[in-house]
Amino acid sequence: MNASPTTSMPRALPVEHRERLMELAREVSIPQGTRLFEEGARADRFWIIRTGTIALDMHVPGRRAAVIESLGHNELVGWSWLFGPHAWHLGAEATTPVRAWEFDATVVRAACKDDPAFGMNIAQWVGDIVAHRLRSARTRLLDLYAPYGSGSMR
Repeated sequence: MNASPTTSMPRALPVEHRERLMELAREVSIPQGTRLFEEGARADRFWIIRTGTIALDMHVPGRRAAVIESLGHNELVGWSWLFGPHAWHLGAEATTPVRAWEFDATVVRAACKDDPAFGMNIAQWVGDIVAHRLRSARTRLLDLYAPYGSGSMR
């Protein structure tokens, strides 16, 4: 795989944990226009995209959902499954046909509980992705709203 530590699959995971996680995967095809999940709904699964694009969006009252980020090859879709209360923070829709690996969150959380080293590595991997996405969102917000964009003045 061609992943950086901040993208999904797991060069960030030790080989044995990457293999263990992939044993829990099932391949799925998701048609374009399919809603994977809605903000506030129960987060019971997650995906790693093989091909295609998925848009993460946020509900805006009285308006169309705002696309926050687009995810593609090798990226993790969904992190809310790992952190209580296991409810989606955003919505997601396939903007192209997608092929992905899908994981049952309950099964993965149970594997994490049964093997603390595996669980620690999964939590670190997902946490790194969340941190990267928060930094990216901050930069996008600065570019949109700060007087001098995200460029450093130091």
